Amino acid sequence: MRKLLAFAFLVGTFSLSAFAQETGVAPKAEFFGGFQYSRYDGGLNAEGWDTTVAGNVNRWFGVAADFSGGYGSQSGVSIHNYTYTFGPVISLRQSRTFTPFAHFLAGGNRASVSGISGSSNGFAMMFGGGLDINAGQHLAIRGAQFDWLTLHSNGVTDKNNMRIATGVVFRY
Repeated sequence: MRKLLAFAFLVGTFSLSAFAQETGVAPKAEFFGGFQYSRYDGGLNAEGWDTTVAGNVNRWFGVAADFSGGYGSQSGVSIHNYTYTFGPVISLRQSRTFTPFAHFLAGGNRASVSGISGSSNGFAMMFGGGLDINAGQHLAIRGAQFDWLTLHSNGVTDKNNMRIATGVVFRY
């Protein structure tokens, strides 16, 4: 998994430098970091972190890499779920005040359970979007990001999950 994350980071870094040659209104790169709340099928509530690196090709289209971690407990068992997903982002940059966006992200997840020492790797897919409140040329507040999340591992598909995130966006 470390090799996959290192590869994704390198590809993202080199891709962002290619976007730097284009001129336009959209920022070339956006970095998001913040808090997430997740509700998983079966009633598990998890809190954690979410971070995204996105490179914008033009005013409305970009490519994002999203990494998150959610931590919760149920019946005395601690559960950790990490996702690493990648995909396209569509942004509507018509207003100086707000930037709504939608994305489709696919990749993987790793879930681990303490107390019974189990873990699994699988497929993760997210579809959602949100609204950034622009606070300047290089700063925005992610008012809300809502994602529908599907997880598949060990032959089981879990479709009824959702994630809400909020935080700060740095733009360059």
